Amino acid sequence: MAVAKKDQERITYAWMYGAQTRKDGKERSVPEYWTEFSEAWLQGFDGVRAGEPLPTVSDNIEAELNDSAVNKPENAP
Repeated sequence: MAVAKKDQERITYAWMYGAQTRKDGKERSVPEYWTEFSEAWLQGFDGVRAGEPLPTVSDNIEAELNDSAVNKPENAP
């Protein structure tokens, strides 16, 4: 889902403020200021990772790549 840069920044800040609120020992209630981004705020409070999950690298990455995949051919300019 494409999100405008300004909205993405606000989502990130809402998540960070939610996480900080939990660390400060305050209650789990979204402040009025963050109502529009309440889902991100609550995810931060609950310790859910922000954003998309990171892609995983397979354990056998070296076996998947061979020399021809990573080296430039000898006759290449």
